Amino acid sequence: MREYPSERVDLRSDTVTQPTAAMRRCMVSSVVGDDVLGDDITVIELQDRLADMFGKEAGLFVPSGTMSNAIAIRAHTNPGDEIITESTSHIYVYEGGGYAALSGCSIALVPGKMGLMNPVDVEKAIRKGDGSLGHYPNGSLVCVENTSNRGGGSCYSQEDLDEIARIAHKNDCAAHMDGARIFNASIYSGVDVKRMVRDYDSVSICLSKGLGVPVGSVLVGSSSFIALAHRWRKMFGGGMRQAGILASAGLYALDNHIERLSEDHIRAKKLAEAINNLEKFSVNLDTVQSNMVYVSVPEKQATQTVEALSSHGVDTIEIGDSTIRAVTHLHITDEDIERTISAFASI
Repeated sequence: MREYPSERVDLRSDTVTQPTAAMRRCMVSSVVGDDVLGDDITVIELQDRLADMFGKEAGLFVPSGTMSNAIAIRAHTNPGDEIITESTSHIYVYEGGGYAALSGCSIALVPGKMGLMNPVDVEKAIRKGDGSLGHYPNGSLVCVENTSNRGGGSCYSQEDLDEIARIAHKNDCAAHMDGARIFNASIYSGVDVKRMVRDYDSVSICLSKGLGVPVGSVLVGSSSFIALAHRWRKMFGGGMRQAGILASAGLYALDNHIERLSEDHIRAKKLAEAINNLEKFSVNLDTVQSNMVYVSVPEKQATQTVEALSSHGVDTIEIGDSTIRAVTHLHITDEDIERTISAFASI
């Protein structure tokens, strides 16, 4: 599926996807209302459908995954609390310190393997104010990211997800899942999303990555949690008006773009294996479980490598001074993968 107005191969992220022609037709014909007033029926349909799909009571459509996570953190915590998450998680690395600025929380970082936390380490990281003579913050929220972006697109086992949630609840913490690429995780693991998140109090579901929607995420959880989240969405400036135009794209994606994620995984694996066979580059193939390929390049040569690939019409992104990332998505074809392999081989 190309449908992309460019002769370049854009592997910078799955966020670069643009609405397909069929998705655009759905957007044009969508029935809309004023969502802030609660009468956009297309938004309501999207929220209800995802809540049901994930086995939760309610959902809330928001502009971005970052806002979805920020609202979840604020709704689950009080200022002075501490959240527990993996040391390279999106919440910590890529959300501008929002947990501190918007929620007044500190953060306990758990070292992970391939971006994935061990349940034992999660339990060790939870601190409580009670019994500490007031020295410790109150650990009140455990955040899991599945798939792990900085882990190379790696996925949690269901056993570990269940155990992390159990540990969180045993220690009077809520459990939140940053499911920015949760459908990728479901496709890889073969676990239905409802089962995957069964024990989690809230889930952020991004529509604008692998599913190819132009804008939006949905936060799901209990009715009481979503009612509180709705209040925080308003205060964070996330209320939208005729948002059904965007929600209709989400509904189209749920019907048409989930199963095809397996194609992205196959292409990422093919790309990773070919690059790993080149003398100058290496890839930890164990991490290539979904649609991401993290490539180790010669020391401090990331910028030069990105520029060299760009000269061949292939766009990637720099992650540190010796690593670059390539992400497959619905606009990447088999021919694009071959072109990318040739570009790597030529530099």
